[in-house]
Amino acid sequence: MQPFVLNASATGQDPEMSYRWSLEKTAEWQRNTGWLVGCNFVPHNAINQLEMWQADTFDPFLIDKELGWAESLGFNTVRVFLHHLLWEEDSAGFLYRIDLFLAIAQKHGIRTMFVLFDAVWDPNPKLGKQRAPKHNVHNSGWVQCPGFDVLNNPDRYDDLYEYVHGIVNHFKHDERVVIWDLYNEPDNMNLSSYKDDYYVKHKAELSLELLKKTIRWVRGIGPDQPITMAPWQEGENWASDDTASVIDNYMFTHSDLISFHCYANRDGMERRIQQLSRFGRPLYCTEYMARPFGNTFQDILPLFHEYGVNAYNWGFVAGKSNTHCPWDSWQITYDNEPELWFHDIFRANGEAYRQDEVDFLRRFIAEARQQKRAVSEVTV
Repeated sequence: MQPFVLNASATGQDPEMSYRWSLEKTAEWQRNTGWLVGCNFVPHNAINQLEMWQADTFDPFLIDKELGWAESLGFNTVRVFLHHLLWEEDSAGFLYRIDLFLAIAQKHGIRTMFVLFDAVWDPNPKLGKQRAPKHNVHNSGWVQCPGFDVLNNPDRYDDLYEYVHGIVNHFKHDERVVIWDLYNEPDNMNLSSYKDDYYVKHKAELSLELLKKTIRWVRGIGPDQPITMAPWQEGENWASDDTASVIDNYMFTHSDLISFHCYANRDGMERRIQQLSRFGRPLYCTEYMARPFGNTFQDILPLFHEYGVNAYNWGFVAGKSNTHCPWDSWQITYDNEPELWFHDIFRANGEAYRQDEVDFLRRFIAEARQQKRAVSEVTV
């Protein structure tokens, strides 16, 4: 199958832009969808997205249990990462497992945002048995998609078309899939871990080239679901097109929904929200919640509700990914579990890390939805 190429619009507009959802369509979609609150999800027995999905280690019973815990909090969505190597190994089996995951999530009232590509952590992904986690090291086994060997060779980008088309086309009318996130943090250089400064060209330029192709492919499919992409730079100013980076501007201006990552405290988060409100589109914070930075559920979730920002915290059940450990565990040895967890909400046995935090989530999300229902009834 040859990659689909969009035709330029008659007006000469950027062809990807001409297929972008209108403000009106996006606003109506958001009204119908409601407030989405959930987490980035990987079961605790998986060190990365490969181990989550490979046939030998895919565990629907554990996924069912853990998504039950998510439902108990009031979560109605999860963000989940895929990988092109899984498609290339066994596309039919991969689709079957994705469908089974979606069925389990739907059983718990949860809709899924899928991430197609990811530029963070290990640049050399390999199928098969995944390595054991490093003791108390944050995300010691997560892998990039695609890896260095593909991303550093633009001649291979079209090889990824089958993966993107196969997944998105199969689920393009599936209501269990809520959003397509095309590329996670595409210009992240992993400077605190793997140090991706060995790319022949700048990583951001390479990722942008792949992202442009991906947008054309997905727009050509025309899924019922909106698309987004995930900028992340904490220190960058997103207040205007002039102050944001080239790749961030591209993501903002080609997304149907505006997504972003932010681990700052309440003041920093509010500044981010205000900067991005200029686009007039629904906002999605697809990564937040880092307790040592003052980015907690109690401080941030009420802010999201006030501004109508949809929310996906990083981490759910502490496990092989070790994301309850801090980022600096790549530089500092932690012999024991950190007293203050970085991410994650539950232990592997279902015990809450902090019961008061879990109680807050259940209460706040339920009250927020009840308030929304009351306003809707009055409006009608």
